[in-house]
Amino acid sequence: MELIQNTADLSAYLAADEVIDHHHPVVRETADRLAASAAHSYAYAQAAYEFVRDTIPHSQDSGDLRVTWRASDVLALGTGICYAKAHALAALLRAEDIPTALCYQRLTDDEGGHAVHGLVAVRFHGAWHRQDPRGNKPGVDARFSLDGERLAWIPDPAAGELDYPVLYAEPHPVVLDALKAAPDRPYLWKTLPDAL
Repeated sequence: MELIQNTADLSAYLAADEVIDHHHPVVRETADRLAASAAHSYAYAQAAYEFVRDTIPHSQDSGDLRVTWRASDVLALGTGICYAKAHALAALLRAEDIPTALCYQRLTDDEGGHAVHGLVAVRFHGAWHRQDPRGNKPGVDARFSLDGERLAWIPDPAAGELDYPVLYAEPHPVVLDALKAAPDRPYLWKTLPDAL
């Protein structure tokens, strides 16, 4: 699949905003700590990915009812669903000048319908590489890779699943609206977007 930037301006994938607030002290402190032991940007990107994947539980897996959407809140509170974890990883990567995009998949949900799943893409060696920081569990073994994708899920077109090829510099409005409107995760689960 060819990944398509929604803006040609690569600097948009380094920008800070309300969601990917990489100038926030919590984000900066985390980035500085991870960068201190990384020899180069690839090692830093992998360390940031593994930090978000492994130390911030996916709220559905952990049973946490809180809904986070701002990167600094995800890091400070240590919880989030896939979108929120993608926002946190994007902020950590952009904090160290690594272009990072938000991207999405449409997957089947546990109730016979579909839900949009969030992940990121990082730019190295002149190409975009998708990464899924959702968090591993039985049946899910996502890995950081610039040599072939190691995502949590591979969409099944026969089940109506798909990869969206667009790389967004900011969260998709449908995703962000759902996160901001949800008072808790059970409510969010009922209002997750099923398509973009």
